[in-house]
Amino acid sequence: MPYEAPTHTVERSLRATTGAKVIAGVDEVGRGAWAGPVTVCAAITGLRRPPAGLTDSKLLTPKRRDALLDVLEGWVTAYALGHSSPEEIDELGMTAALRLAAERALEALPVRPDAVILDGKHDYLGPPWRVRTVIKGDQSCIAVAAASVIAKVRRDRMMAELGEQGGGIEDFAFAANAGYPSPVHRAALEELGPTPYHRLSWSYLDALPRWRHLKKVRRSEESVELENGGQLGFEF
Repeated sequence: MPYEAPTHTVERSLRATTGAKVIAGVDEVGRGAWAGPVTVCAAITGLRRPPAGLTDSKLLTPKRRDALLDVLEGWVTAYALGHSSPEEIDELGMTAALRLAAERALEALPVRPDAVILDGKHDYLGPPWRVRTVIKGDQSCIAVAAASVIAKVRRDRMMAELGEQGGGIEDFAFAANAGYPSPVHRAALEELGPTPYHRLSWSYLDALPRWRHLKKVRRSEESVELENGGQLGFEF
């Protein structure tokens, strides 16, 4: 399916209107998963021409994402990843967990960005960061698209490694579903219950009578809304 290639339009606008010189594109993955962390990537690309085929990771096949990662990691000026664990998601709620992961990513960069382009319409980062939100920024902005691919591939590989530990973890097929609610994942949950990598404040436990007692009290109503949306939108 054809798609329009991302550009540096937003970055150029930020440079012109704010004087920002170092601009990071930020994107997340794992928001709607039932297991594993939520992962944020911050990428600085400058204004160079991007690798061919770069776009939102969800528009790419796994093979193409893997190939692009090898190119992107040598092409970007800098990038860093930040994670919030399932325990932090349960304790803080999704919005605060996203903020924490994004701050970890941004603070791990070798240079502090003057501005941040954040995918989506909600600024979950906030001050002191100067943020420009862009709906579908992972399709339209080069730096955000780069962050999208890096975050997706790195988190998928992390989840695949978790799924290889044995002890029943392999039954959840994390390598195939990355912690999202696939049929295999759902069946394993019903039979074996949640692993240490599952988010225990999420409503999937309400449908598992054997394991319902493990559910943690959620701290944020917003995380309920995000979770319920995530159940319908698989991102394998």
